[in-house]
Amino acid sequence: MRRIVHITAILGIVLPALTSCRAISSFLSSDEAVAEVGTAKLYRGELNELIPKGLSSEDSIRLARQYINTWALDQVFQNVAEEQLSKSEKDVTKELEEYRRSLLKYRYEQLYVNERLDTAVSVEQIEEYYVTHQEMFVLKRPVVKARFLKMTQDSPAFPKIKGRMSSDEVQDLVEADSIAYSSALAFKTWNDSWIDLAVLAREFGTDYVSLMSMKKGNWAESTDSTGVISVAYFSDMIMSGRVAPLEYSAATIKDMIVSARKQTLISDLERDLLDDARDNGQFIILE
Repeated sequence: MRRIVHITAILGIVLPALTSCRAISSFLSSDEAVAEVGTAKLYRGELNELIPKGLSSEDSIRLARQYINTWALDQVFQNVAEEQLSKSEKDVTKELEEYRRSLLKYRYEQLYVNERLDTAVSVEQIEEYYVTHQEMFVLKRPVVKARFLKMTQDSPAFPKIKGRMSSDEVQDLVEADSIAYSSALAFKTWNDSWIDLAVLAREFGTDYVSLMSMKKGNWAESTDSTGVISVAYFSDMIMSGRVAPLEYSAATIKDMIVSARKQTLISDLERDLLDDARDNGQFIILE
């Protein structure tokens, strides 16, 4: 225990002493070791490999200091563990072998899959999957098409933008966006894509349930204590419990199809490897 205290005390003195820019710069300019814990040494070259190029000197120094502290703590832990753990507790041979075996298996599976996986998914395949698995796409939250405006309530541009937000005319929306560019805190439109209502709720700084309670007709409004008003116009909405629209689910469906192909490849690989091992006499079940 005295040794633990001694090492910690050294770190407590040496590492904070490297906090100034001048000290760290001088420290890192040396070709020698930049830190020591017992017999372990950390060299400048190791730090150079970890610090991205192009950073300011202050950021480089900060990252260097963080890595030095992390490295030192790892070394201290290792030293303490070596002293305090029993011989059997320090024997990690089995765990290392299991990890190695698992890592090699994973890397070969990735190599095998990457060479064979077909990631192209047609519109027809997506539509077929959607039609035959609609129970998987029932909405847990509403999805909407909406426009969102955030600006000071007393702005003279507010009525102009709000008046055009509900229009279906492209020119009106372009004009609203143009006015909002110079006068609004935020103006976002989701005219052609469905979004989770929770995404829109975050613009209001609230949850989707609270946003639903604000909704009156196609509008929702909220004003904060500073006079900033958040307004949303809902051009379309599909409530929770209903099946999500195809365009909202398409990206998810593509991922699911590709993921299923990947799993099939891995399953086939595992089966083929076992079959080959049996045929070659490498795999034998002993009676």
